[in-house]
Amino acid sequence: MITVLLVGAGGFAGSILRYLLNREVQQLFATSGVFPYGILVVNVAGCFIIGLLGGLASAHGVLGPTSGARSFLFVGFLGGFTTFSAFGFDTLSMIREGAFLLALANVASQIVLGLGAVWLGYRLGLL
Repeated sequence: MITVLLVGAGGFAGSILRYLLNREVQQLFATSGVFPYGILVVNVAGCFIIGLLGGLASAHGVLGPTSGARSFLFVGFLGGFTTFSAFGFDTLSMIREGAFLLALANVASQIVLGLGAVWLGYRLGLL
């Protein structure tokens, strides 16, 4: 139950930070049209942070799979901040393990199925 609370607290903090950062970046680039600069910054920052933490965890043997801090940071905070970071980290992990085809399948399926699901949901919502 402690892990569930840690994930929830991390998600709460990550979601708030995502909202604030996205809003600030979009306001900064308000004259640049409708391109989602805020979400781009959030996704790239989340990917950088999860990569940095994953590298530090591997190099120094901290934040193990059952660590409460890992649950708070990786699943909660970064999951609330952006799930794109988890997608990037999982894909990189597959590549590091030599599972190149699985990594490619992950990228292709996440993008194609994800965008397809958005399209289908949108179309159904118009009915």
